[in-house]
Amino acid sequence: MQDPLIDRSCRGFAEALASRQPVPGGGGAAAYAGALGSALCAMVARFDEGKPSMAERGDELARAVAEADVIRTELLGLVDEDARAYATVSRAYAIDRDDPSRADAVEAALHEAVRPPYQIMGACARAIELLEGLSRSCSRLLLSDVGCGAMLCRGALDAANLTVCVNTASMRDRAYAREIDERCVALLSEWEPRAQAIADHAIGVMKRGQSHG
Repeated sequence: MQDPLIDRSCRGFAEALASRQPVPGGGGAAAYAGALGSALCAMVARFDEGKPSMAERGDELARAVAEADVIRTELLGLVDEDARAYATVSRAYAIDRDDPSRADAVEAALHEAVRPPYQIMGACARAIELLEGLSRSCSRLLLSDVGCGAMLCRGALDAANLTVCVNTASMRDRAYAREIDERCVALLSEWEPRAQAIADHAIGVMKRGQSHG
């Protein structure tokens, strides 16, 4: 890689994704989608934080802003971490097949490669939890942004899981692979429905024309 992927323009990042290069790939796209979802979370919290009608929730909203910003920064960093992890796997597979060190190098690289996408999943879960809180009290005009944030984080969660699976599927240590896969299933089982519920709630409120504030 040359410059950090995340320092490129939106157009530049999309063009890099479309190029005939392995990175950025699905993992980086997942991290970026999650970062966009958490950015929407921070935006909504910032709008509500400044409203006199939300004064009683000022501390809660300030914490939501701070946490959403932390999550966004974390996910942006994971774009490049995922690319670096892929590069390590690629180098390991490039070792001559007759080299006795190859198998261990590949296994170690695969173990390292599951970390970024698994961290993406955890970060997206935290963002979804923040969005849940905002969905219960934000202005109707901001509900669509909350729902969009939840759907972006859900998509990122699913995409990151696929990136985990492509690595665990090739591991020799099947016990460790199963452990990681089971952790991912647990995350999906909890946070996919919660993200969908946020979007469903937003649609329901908007269609009824009801406002929280």
